[in-house]
Amino acid sequence: MAQIDQLFTILMGRGGSDLHLSEGQPPKCRVNGELEIIEKQPVLTHEHIAVLLQEIASEDHWEKYLNNGDCDFAYAMGTKARFRANYLRQTNGFGAVFRIIPSKVLSLEELDAPLVFQSFATLQSGLVLVTGPTGSGKSTTLAGIIDSINSQYAKKIVTIEEPVEFVHQSKKSVIVHREVGLDTKSFMSGLHGALKSDVNIVLVGEMRDRETIELALTAAEMGILVFGTLHTNSAAKTIDRVIDTFPAQKKNQIRSQLSNSLKAVVAQQLLRSADGTRRYAAHEILLYTQALPAIIRVGETSKLSSLLQTGRQLGMISMDDCLMGLVQSGKVTMDAAHMKAIDKGRFVQAK
Repeated sequence: MAQIDQLFTILMGRGGSDLHLSEGQPPKCRVNGELEIIEKQPVLTHEHIAVLLQEIASEDHWEKYLNNGDCDFAYAMGTKARFRANYLRQTNGFGAVFRIIPSKVLSLEELDAPLVFQSFATLQSGLVLVTGPTGSGKSTTLAGIIDSINSQYAKKIVTIEEPVEFVHQSKKSVIVHREVGLDTKSFMSGLHGALKSDVNIVLVGEMRDRETIELALTAAEMGILVFGTLHTNSAAKTIDRVIDTFPAQKKNQIRSQLSNSLKAVVAQQLLRSADGTRRYAAHEILLYTQALPAIIRVGETSKLSSLLQTGRQLGMISMDDCLMGLVQSGKVTMDAAHMKAIDKGRFVQAK
């Protein structure tokens, strides 16, 4: 048993989501969105945190961390739990964050996800982007969508992640998991390989560079259904981020590709409940309509807000409308919604 497993056991006992280790500070865990100090644990010295981190890292991962200052991988605590590990260097020395990866893939119904998410399983091709800040539940939502496809359709699905988080057992579909750094060199090389493997659906864990985004758009145009993630908090910012990744001379080409392939954008955030016992997901949902391609091609993303309003009957919703609904139902406080809102003035006026 690794020494760090004791801290993981405490984390799980508290129902927490993340373990934070930082040289010069005591261990902390995140419970329902709030960081808490783990009592009766000493301040982490350089020697102590080095032992904790090196013990569970492979030689390659540890060498990468020492050389580059950061490293990501998955760690299994026997059969009890899996964790996504992020090692980092900080001003005070070593640090790391571990996130629990649930052993069971939750269905969309169990996640209480919007009903429109079920329709993503019926798509034959195109691009679906699930976005939000780190820790907003993007991976959990995508796992639920992949599970829905896996349960209903005979498809070839390839996931490319760093590290692999949710491990799906093949049901009606055949699912292949590839981990960046172990099974493939990069997201781009993994996507290249997937396109040669008679694939129907590809999940790209992070569309972090221009080449990966461009290849994902090409794959979507080729008739493959591509799911990807970005760190944006609205549909408009997501589309702008994709376009702005490219130099001026390529923007028109990318706008054309994106307008042809984009099927949906789901921007997601998590909020602490009003009673502090759980967290609720807030979503902005943009779906394909006949008006969307023209908005993308001419770069008028400011018009998306009106498109979200007119598309309510289709399942679309703006982030601020979703947040206000959570407040009005008593699930979250006005202060919590104000912190996550895009138009904060609307929530100040409502107080």
